[in-house]
Amino acid sequence: MTKILAFSASTRRDALNRKLIHVAVDATRAAGGHVTLIDLADYPLPLYNGDLEEKDGLPDNAQRLKALFKEHDALLISSPEYNSSIPALLKNTIDWVSREWQGESGLVPYQNKVAAIMAASPGNLGGMRMLPHLRQVLNALGVLVLPGQFSLSDADTAFDAESGALKSPARLHSLVLDLVATTQALKKA
Repeated sequence: MTKILAFSASTRRDALNRKLIHVAVDATRAAGGHVTLIDLADYPLPLYNGDLEEKDGLPDNAQRLKALFKEHDALLISSPEYNSSIPALLKNTIDWVSREWQGESGLVPYQNKVAAIMAASPGNLGGMRMLPHLRQVLNALGVLVLPGQFSLSDADTAFDAESGALKSPARLHSLVLDLVATTQALKKA
């Protein structure tokens, strides 16, 4: 079974990317993926600081996240766009997980991983300016980021008010089907 770790890079209670990750998780499960959905608010981390790391080692929550990344075959990430780039919460999480720990390379949690990346925004661009930055960071860590991606413009009106479902889910469903199929194929190889 394909194990996928899913999270939003927004911790606001009613954030559009939190809504999007929930819809994506449901679609991924329907496509045959076994999904673990986490909330980064449950894993608070200090801003990365080499002096802090040298003094105290890897924070407990970074160790927990590192273990979760290693236990899964793929990542499903939904992120807002801050000033045309990656929000600090997401970059800080990626940075802490990538730290060497107890003699193990920081690249291990990212090795042989596939990722699907998404963004939602109330604006016309749907967070698409952030997605290449996230792709670049993940690629540098060794993650195979799917060529397709999903950006949801006008996201404040894109969800059904009662069910929370996307009004037009076809592109999202295509992305998660690709994530499950690609991850399964790589596991078999």
